[in-house]
Amino acid sequence: MSAIFFSIATFFSTFGGGLFALKFRDRLHFILSFTAGVLLGVVSFEILPEVFKLAREQGIDPIWAMVALVVGFLLFHSFEKLVLIHHVHEDDYPTHHHPKVGVLSALFLAGHSFMDGIGIGLGFQVSKSVGILVAIAVISHDFCDGLNTVSLMLVNRNTIRRSLAMLLLDALAPVLGAASTLIIHVSATSLMLYLGFFAGFLLYIGASDILPEAHSQNRSAITLRLIGLTFLGALVMFFASRMI
Repeated sequence: MSAIFFSIATFFSTFGGGLFALKFRDRLHFILSFTAGVLLGVVSFEILPEVFKLAREQGIDPIWAMVALVVGFLLFHSFEKLVLIHHVHEDDYPTHHHPKVGVLSALFLAGHSFMDGIGIGLGFQVSKSVGILVAIAVISHDFCDGLNTVSLMLVNRNTIRRSLAMLLLDALAPVLGAASTLIIHVSATSLMLYLGFFAGFLLYIGASDILPEAHSQNRSAITLRLIGLTFLGALVMFFASRMI
C-alpha cells in the first residue's frame, strides 16, 4: 500500500503544477532546474545500482538492462516528436496551434504519468528504499507534467475548463498505474529490464524536457544559479540514497 500512498502524493503534485501554470509560468525555472538534478540523482544513485545488484543476484548480463535504458530514452523521444509535445519550440510551429494537438499532447503526458505510477509500484517490489526514491523523482517531475499539461492545452487554444479536465486525468494516471502493480508481480529479470527502461525515461525527461525549459529564457544573470540548483538536486538525492 506504500505505492498507493506515494502515488496519491503525485496527484497533488501534478494538480499543483497545473494550477501553478495558470499563474506563475514565468517563475518556474528554479524549480525545474532542481527537479532535473533530482531525476539524474535517482537514476545514478539508486536505480542503476539496483539494476546491477539484481543482475549479479540473478546471474544476468546487465547489458540487457542498458539496452532497455537506451530503448526507453529513444522511445519517449520518438513519441514526443510524433505528437509535438516538445513545447519549448512551440514558436517554431505556429500552424500547429490547434485544440486537437493540445488534447493529443495532454493524453501522451497522461500515458507517461500512468507509467510513472507503474514505476513507483515496481520500485516498491524491489525494495522500500528504491520505491521511496523513485516516488520522490516522480513526485518532483509530475509537478512539471501538470504544468506542461495546462500549458500545452492553453497554447493550443483550448478552454480553461477543458485544460483542467485534462489536468485531472493526468493527475489520476499515476495513481491508477501504481494500483495496477498490486495485482501484477513480475520476475526479477523482468523487473531489472523495466528499471533500465524507466531509467532511460527519467533521463530523457530530465535532459530533453526539464533542463531546456528551465533555461528557455536565456537570462545569463541567473544561469549559474540554475546550474547550481541542478547540482544541488543531484546532491540531495545522493545523500537521500545513502540514508533510506
